Amino acid sequence: MKINFSKYSGAGNNFIVIDNRESFFNLAKEQISRLLDINIGIGGDGLILINKSEKYDFKIAHYTPDGNLGSLCGNGTRCGIAYAYKKSIIKIDTIFEAYDGVHNATVVDDELIEMQMKINSKITKNDYGLWVDTGSPHLIIETSNTDVIDVEKEGKLIRYSDNFKENGVNVNYVQKISDEVFKIRTYERGVEYETMACGTGSTASALCMNYIGKTTKNIIKMKCLGGDLTIKFKEKDKEYSEITHIGPAKEVFQGSFQI
Repeated sequence: MKINFSKYSGAGNNFIVIDNRESFFNLAKEQISRLLDINIGIGGDGLILINKSEKYDFKIAHYTPDGNLGSLCGNGTRCGIAYAYKKSIIKIDTIFEAYDGVHNATVVDDELIEMQMKINSKITKNDYGLWVDTGSPHLIIETSNTDVIDVEKEGKLIRYSDNFKENGVNVNYVQKISDEVFKIRTYERGVEYETMACGTGSTASALCMNYIGKTTKNIIKMKCLGGDLTIKFKEKDKEYSEITHIGPAKEVFQGSFQI
């Protein structure tokens, strides 16, 4: 069986994107993991399927390099939206289903997407920092210098600690540059290494920095290794609404593979 795909990059995160509205895609976990292995497959931080939705424009599914169905991926979803727009599956404005419910998004231009985000939990404090779910579970650790941290080593120790081993957690190290700009580096569960950017992590980090008073701004630029993401929100009495994140989504190449 021959399967066509597009490879997309979202602020340095890269994804295999496939139109699966006819529900033909039926790979085993091991096959997905092999597909995402850059040494023996196409390579990628995740696999994005554009599935059929009965009520909305499409339904998105995200698979991580371990072959498992993952939770919401902000960068991957933006790439899926850009792909759907290029393939005329959607128009400039879209409503779609994702892991944590229904989202809307707007294609700002061919390579820039603004996507609605959700906060699915309270922000809570723990021994490491702050925890919140923005479609995926995130731990936010404030630091004075993100450049000196061994994110792969330190993030893995926390992700596989007794506190988070069962369900996993994405570990974000955040450094304040100014009231409007923060640097971020992220270790992602499922991927199990440091990625170049994280959309749900940048969203979680921006909200948490506002929550603890490190900024009073409601438009925050998060500087990831692979590019900048802009987080917008409204805040009242530490409650957050109208959350969006804006970031790039660029097609790198198209291809096909044989099963």
